[in-house]
Amino acid sequence: MADLQDRKMKDAAMRAKINQKLVETGERERLMELLRTRLIECGWRDQLKQHCKDIVKQKGLEHITVDDLVAEITPKGRALVPDNVKKELLQRIRTFLSKQSSV
Repeated sequence: MADLQDRKMKDAAMRAKINQKLVETGERERLMELLRTRLIECGWRDQLKQHCKDIVKQKGLEHITVDDLVAEITPKGRALVPDNVKKELLQRIRTFLSKQSSV
């Protein structure tokens, strides 16, 4: 049990260190912009927008909050991200990390 907790703490520390490096170098913002572009290009944004409209229509504008809407669309939004977009971002992150000697 202690080994599992230890591993989780090390993983969390490594993620924090990688995220810090991404932010410091500006790579995080570049990756976010790439993601936005790819999601628009593949129609993901339009699909999610229509899904939001459908939910609001179904439940009624007066019966749904922004938090409710976000909670309802988040799983579908994640599922709709095409594999090729995920793979491209992962490859960009790997390339970035391979060029960083201090991570």
